[in-house]
Amino acid sequence: MAGATPLTVTGATFPTLPLWLSTPFEATSTCFHSLQQQLDLFVNIVLLIRQNVVAPLLEIAVWICMVMSTMLVTEKLIMGAASLYSKLFRRHPHRRYKWVPMRDDLEMGSMAYPTVLVQVPMFNERQVYKLSIGAACGLSWPSDRLIVQILDDSTDLEIKDLVELECKKWMKKGINVKYEIRDNRSGYKAGALKEGMTKDYVQDCEYVAIFDADFQPESDFLLQTIPFLVHNPQIALVQARWRFVNSNECLMTRVQEMSMDYHFKVEQESGSTMHSFFGFNGTAGVWRISAIEEAGGWKDRTTVEDMDLAVRAHLIGWKFVFVGSVHVKSELPSTFRAYRSQQYRWACGPANLFRKICFEIFKTKKLSMWRKLHLVYSFFVARRVFSHIVTFMFYCIVIPTSILVPEVTVPKLGVVYIPTTITILNSVGTPSSFHLIIFWIFFENVMSLHRMRATLSGVFEVGKVNEWIVTKKLGSSSKPAKTEESMKRTRPSIINRVLLAELGMSMYLFICATIDLKYGKNHYFFYIYPQAVAFFIMGLGPLGLVGTVVAN
Repeated sequence: MAGATPLTVTGATFPTLPLWLSTPFEATSTCFHSLQQQLDLFVNIVLLIRQNVVAPLLEIAVWICMVMSTMLVTEKLIMGAASLYSKLFRRHPHRRYKWVPMRDDLEMGSMAYPTVLVQVPMFNERQVYKLSIGAACGLSWPSDRLIVQILDDSTDLEIKDLVELECKKWMKKGINVKYEIRDNRSGYKAGALKEGMTKDYVQDCEYVAIFDADFQPESDFLLQTIPFLVHNPQIALVQARWRFVNSNECLMTRVQEMSMDYHFKVEQESGSTMHSFFGFNGTAGVWRISAIEEAGGWKDRTTVEDMDLAVRAHLIGWKFVFVGSVHVKSELPSTFRAYRSQQYRWACGPANLFRKICFEIFKTKKLSMWRKLHLVYSFFVARRVFSHIVTFMFYCIVIPTSILVPEVTVPKLGVVYIPTTITILNSVGTPSSFHLIIFWIFFENVMSLHRMRATLSGVFEVGKVNEWIVTKKLGSSSKPAKTEESMKRTRPSIINRVLLAELGMSMYLFICATIDLKYGKNHYFFYIYPQAVAFFIMGLGPLGLVGTVVAN
């Protein structure tokens, strides 16, 4: 064949394709070969980057998280041991401090009782204002030695009128109720409490009890707490424990109860037992008014004015006592949006306060250096900063990412033993909910993303660091009546009602778990798959998948 190149195989000769026809095949083969070379080059570059850049960085992240986790679990073990010591050896406050019940005096009459101010700050509390005012006015104390101060910052005129009407009803029953309003909300709760303390009638008061609008103290609350202040002049604050009336409303409130019970039974109890610092919870507590004044009064520089005041009082030598036997009924946020708002403030506020008060702590002369270091390390760094960061970074980022970087190995201490210890310690506060511990783990891990962002906002003082959103209460109703304001709101679009960061994390974790299932050897997918599902569900939480669903 003209123009053809013969092909010889084992002595036989076969005609081949003409040159003009064989050229495209050779070009295609060359093209594929070139693409293969480029692909191999790309893979080699990726491998080099993974080995020389990603792996070392991830290794550093692993050990940073290991250090923070060790700090956190050590702190929890110490607090757990102190709490256990208190229970085993009955080191309750009534044995550690002088406590004598208040009694009527035949000669002095009601003058034997100190004058007590009860402050109830509220803001548009349609669902709970009657409960809170009624509980405050129902406290067992001589009526001429008790002043109930309702600090109403409501912007809803209808609710304002209802609150004032309720106050007048109790006035007619002989209770000394003072209804106080402001023409602005400057300083939010701190501003209301500060202005309330400037009233002339407060000068006759020695102590002030503070209750948020959804808190309902038992009638003997003052009889149980005031004696600590009367007979122990070094005590500035008596903090009571919260008890939740709606803990069984949904799975989210059950999980919250586990965390809150641990806070009171372990964190607050251990701080009080060791005579170290523990924070004021902002409500269900009684303060010595002279201690508030000496500490500089209420300040609105952060959204945790309660913690701010407690730290400043501690720095000048005042002591606090936690009385776990005194319970005050309260309400957990049962809607997902309300819970996220509360958690943002509770995570951002302490981090921002740490930024502002750190130098004040080290400048004080009334505390030893050991107490200063303990306050900074234990209360702020370990519990208020590192805990949120390490929970998200280690269990949601570092461990799943290690599947994609086989050069990095995460020690079993960090993967198994430390988180197991932390989980067991957190479950001791609510033994009845131990069967929900798995839900608690995944719920807390998902919320750690939100809390970490809030913590970083507080540390660097950016974003919504000074935003105060009042936690909505539902009272006894799960479907509050619609107000005129809510009727005017337009329904947000789906894209604005889902949490894109949580959904993105869900996709990333699902990919990591799938790769681990197919190629991995550590079997992390048993943990990562459920975590991916948890992120997905809570990413759609605002649509009504998490918590109680209420009308707009």
